[in-house]
Amino acid sequence: MFSLIKSGGILMIPIILCGIAATYIIIERLLYFKNLRKNDSLLKLQLNAVLLKKDYEAATALCVACETPFSQVVQKAISVRNLEDKYLKEIVETEMEAVIPQYEHCLTLLGTIANISTLLGLFGTVTGNIKAFGVLGAGASMGNPAVLAGAIAEALVTTAAGLFVAIPSMIFSNYFTRLVNKEIVILESSVTEVVLKLTGHLL
Repeated sequence: MFSLIKSGGILMIPIILCGIAATYIIIERLLYFKNLRKNDSLLKLQLNAVLLKKDYEAATALCVACETPFSQVVQKAISVRNLEDKYLKEIVETEMEAVIPQYEHCLTLLGTIANISTLLGLFGTVTGNIKAFGVLGAGASMGNPAVLAGAIAEALVTTAAGLFVAIPSMIFSNYFTRLVNKEIVILESSVTEVVLKLTGHLL
């Protein structure tokens, strides 16, 4: 494996670094959304109980302990619950916009990695082919077979490595983008329900 990576040349270093970064982001986001659903589901159940009792201090404490975008928005809504409905709505909407980047954390970077890895692989193909043609041009007939084989290997290995990183990165980037859109819809629906309870429009 090491010799195969070595045959890809210097461009394998940034490709490997991209792969490491993509792996970290994918694992981090999978764990984040898994814990997010779990924590929010529990918080919603607990909030229903304390809001029925109008125990806003307990509701705030639950939100502080949860530390999710939903809990942050609900905490803000509770703190301004005595304002007029239109002002309350504006503040809550502003808070929702402020927490959305938490869902999108590092997703732009993941998409960038997918694109960069593809381009690095293509760049390796070009440089490898340049070396191969250089070998052919430097000697008679097929030139030095060993050097020629090394140049071709560089072109093929960097291409394969770039695609190996880019394909899963692109797949997960699209998956997380759809997941973020879904979570935002759930956030808006859940927060609206809480706000209606706070304002007495929903029991």
